[in-house]
Amino acid sequence: MALTHLLYLHGFRSSPASAKARRMAAWAATQPGLVFACPQLPPSPREAMALAQALVAGWPAEGAAVVGSSLGGFYATALAERPAQRGWRVGVLNPAVDPARDLARHIGELAAWHDPALRFSFTAEHVAELAALAPPARLSNPARYYALIAKGDELLDWREMLARYAACDGELLDGGDHGLTDFDAHLPGLLRHLGAATIPPL
Repeated sequence: MALTHLLYLHGFRSSPASAKARRMAAWAATQPGLVFACPQLPPSPREAMALAQALVAGWPAEGAAVVGSSLGGFYATALAERPAQRGWRVGVLNPAVDPARDLARHIGELAAWHDPALRFSFTAEHVAELAALAPPARLSNPARYYALIAKGDELLDWREMLARYAACDGELLDGGDHGLTDFDAHLPGLLRHLGAATIPPL
């Protein structure tokens, strides 16, 4: 099934201005007829998921895909495990597995990575919202997923990511980092899994 619709979800404190989001947007702009969305997600996980669901409400059951990085990978998984999206393909990039646990220590006023002047409050209520959004422990169809995981991730445990997405397609990088600064080298594999018609040269 050819890719016709693509949603990209950024990570915690990130934005559509991240390097990976901009790279995906640049590629999408070269694909005639591809519907691409990369929203700025609000700090509230409940509101972030509601925004994502609203954006894709009219999208087809097949031919659509969602890609998420870090916390966006958690959101992408939660979205893809909902009944309306269970025909979608999914890409997760150094995905957060248990963000309610990991982000509980970040409660307080925070700054956005790409605009330090943009500040927001991350609260205990937001942590509870993350816990409530947790997708099932067992993926409904691991073959739909492509997981790009870096052993060199300085923020998340690659072993936990690998265990969560063990039966999925993807790549386990010996080095790398959380931001996947060599993302361009791995983009073709991700796009092939998603069903893209045109793959960028390395």
